[in-house]
Amino acid sequence: MLIEGLYSVENLVEEEATVNATIKIYKEHDIFKGHFPGNPVMPGVCMIQIIKELTEKATGKQLFLSVSSNIKFMAIINPEKNDTLNLTLAITEVEDTIKVKNTTSFEETLALKLSATFKIIS
Repeated sequence: MLIEGLYSVENLVEEEATVNATIKIYKEHDIFKGHFPGNPVMPGVCMIQIIKELTEKATGKQLFLSVSSNIKFMAIINPEKNDTLNLTLAITEVEDTIKVKNTTSFEETLALKLSATFKIIS
């Protein structure tokens, strides 16, 4: 985990080429003291890192983000109000790459959509 103590995986279910995960964000993490004081917001780059780490966990491979063809942030993730996120990852492996289509939501709100290609580095 690149950012220790930011989140924990509460549930991870793999069904063929799809992974469904539930994570808990720790609102006390230092990252929220600077992003933003008094009004914490989950940084987009942290969400991309979480998706990468969940994909690595599911595939058992170390990855490097090579292309993000579509990233849409659709709702603010405030860890004080929404500390539990549900992520769905559709994973496809082609030669030395892994393609991921992700949706991230909290409650009934779609917060993030991402399509990305990761290069397998080991």
